[in-house]
Amino acid sequence: MIAIATANNSRSTGYRYGLLVGFLAIYLIWGSTYLAIAVSIETIPPLLMTGVRSVIAGAVLYVFARARGAPAPQPKHWRGALLTGGLFFLVSLGLLAWAQQRVASGQAALLVATSPLWVMLLGWLVWQVERPGGRALAGALIGLAGVGTLVGSAPGGEGADMLGTAAVLASAGAWALGLQLVRRVSLPTSLPLATAIQLLAGGGLLLLASVAAGEPATFDVSAVSLRSLAGMSYLIVFGSIVAFSAYIWLLRVSNPVGVSTHAFVNPLVAVLLGWAFNGEALTLHMALAAGLIIVSVILVVLRVPPRPPRIRLRGRASARVSRGLPSPVRVSAGPRRVHRDRAGS
Repeated sequence: MIAIATANNSRSTGYRYGLLVGFLAIYLIWGSTYLAIAVSIETIPPLLMTGVRSVIAGAVLYVFARARGAPAPQPKHWRGALLTGGLFFLVSLGLLAWAQQRVASGQAALLVATSPLWVMLLGWLVWQVERPGGRALAGALIGLAGVGTLVGSAPGGEGADMLGTAAVLASAGAWALGLQLVRRVSLPTSLPLATAIQLLAGGGLLLLASVAAGEPATFDVSAVSLRSLAGMSYLIVFGSIVAFSAYIWLLRVSNPVGVSTHAFVNPLVAVLLGWAFNGEALTLHMALAAGLIIVSVILVVLRVPPRPPRIRLRGRASARVSRGLPSPVRVSAGPRRVHRDRAGS
């Protein structure tokens, strides 16, 4: 019995450490990708860069998964990957890239941070999985207030372009829809393989979009700088392989609303990296935003564990418990089935 309890505690500790590492990956790495993307697209067209990045990362993960014995994905797996990878990469990231030609980056960051609200609403209204509680809603709204405070002092206070604003909101909604569907579509049980085919599918669609937009025709390979190559390499290894793998794993084992809180934290990480590496000033607005964002994550991610079911004991069983003796009643794994041992009857 002691050995079983020790093994269970070890698995529970490993699971908690896994959650910690996974959330740190999508919080910190994806927060740092803002800087890496800005460097990469200095000399590489954005759709082409994102497509190449995704395809390379997907190919690396695919070879790794197959070398470790994962079976080849079936057609139904590729159909699921085309759906979720298309939502994650082509629709969400593609719309965002297009919209930022019309919407200021600060306004776009605030609109993208609505994705946890999209996740809650889709889960509640479409799939009726779980009605969001007051604390989760309060946490999402506080997170939005934090991101709003973070970008409130950004330059460019003119009114937002309506078409661009609608595109950014659609981008956030598409990411939230992909987040919900990735738990429902058929994907390989191997995590690296499931991540790989979504990257390959989404990256392939992005490359087609790049060709349709005419990017390859104007792209000069000889003009690509080492800074851009370094930024894209970082995005391939950390942004796609490490962080997206952690993201897919978290969606399998954790609450999607909690996972979506990276939308609150990533802008904060981007600002801190700008202060550390680009000499950008930290203001009181930023300190207040940091506090709001941390509170929002605590409210949305942490939950009060459900109370164990109460069993009413009667007769001799109740008398045994009142005298401090063990109850002869045991509860089976089936729903609402209570059995009485012969010794206590």
